[in-house]
Amino acid sequence: MQKYICDVCGWVYDPDKGDPDGGIDPGTSFDDLPEDWVCPECGVGKEDFSPL
Repeated sequence: MQKYICDVCGWVYDPDKGDPDGGIDPGTSFDDLPEDWVCPECGVGKEDFSPL
């Protein structure tokens, strides 16, 4: 699955790992993240991420 990088802080969302601290299970694609999900490092929304 496609990884995405935060344009603000550089944190990488890896679908194979998910975001366990944010309640996102491993295997969740970026497109399937909730609309209100934010970067766990800097708090920006999905619109500030780019494909890696």
